[in-house]
Amino acid sequence: MGGGIVQVIAQSGYEVLWKGRSVESLGRAHDRLNKNLLRLIEKEKIDEAEKETISKRITTTLNYEDCKDCDLVIEAIAEDMEVKKEALKTLDKICKPETILATNTSSLSITEIAAATDRPDKVIGMHFFNPVHAMKLVEVIKGQLTDEQVHNTIHSFAEKIGKVPSTVNEAPGFVVNRLLIPLVNEGIGAFAEGVASRDEIDAAMKLGAGHPMGPLALADLIGLDVCFAIMEVLHTEFGDDKYRPHPLLRKMVRANLLGRKTKEGFYKY
Repeated sequence: MGGGIVQVIAQSGYEVLWKGRSVESLGRAHDRLNKNLLRLIEKEKIDEAEKETISKRITTTLNYEDCKDCDLVIEAIAEDMEVKKEALKTLDKICKPETILATNTSSLSITEIAAATDRPDKVIGMHFFNPVHAMKLVEVIKGQLTDEQVHNTIHSFAEKIGKVPSTVNEAPGFVVNRLLIPLVNEGIGAFAEGVASRDEIDAAMKLGAGHPMGPLALADLIGLDVCFAIMEVLHTEFGDDKYRPHPLLRKMVRANLLGRKTKEGFYKY
């Protein structure tokens, strides 16, 4: 996700500082970004000179301190509340007072994340979708204390990088994942109960509901750990068992069968 966000922003003409966790992870992510740009050349959407220009707009670092002069920081780390709060707390101390801190969380409370900082009015959700370079939507999520001008700035920025922003007032799962992840969970349940095979379930939703991808293939693309985390948030926040993660989903996460990221989930890759 981080690499995809970097790509679309750099392609839109902005200078980007890309902060990674380690030399290895940043290198892998940079290789994926380079492959994406090479594919754009193959499709004749950009040329070699433009690829070089885009690449020159990107600077990498492993240090939070280098973010001190950024106007906007978009956090795209693990879907874990404590990890995100710690990251934004660190950035809050380093960045200039007017810097907007955005989180790419797919389901967590913007208000709670913002409370870890001394600038909750300048914290906002900016939820991209995977693959970032292809998916047009960005959910712009206002926390309880998000300033309206901050919202307007991020809404406009999303448009400037070629996305279609959708304003969301904070609620568990926002809009897309509140509707989508329970559907994925039901697909897992239908598979676990032997209602139909994996391929038949996915084909049914593609051919019967017009979905571009079936729920089990989609779970693999999103990552079963991410699907599980979102279902846990929905279940906890609403207190309704209709959002309870299916036991098979829980078991597969425990087995580290997370989908494409681990080369095996409901499918093998």
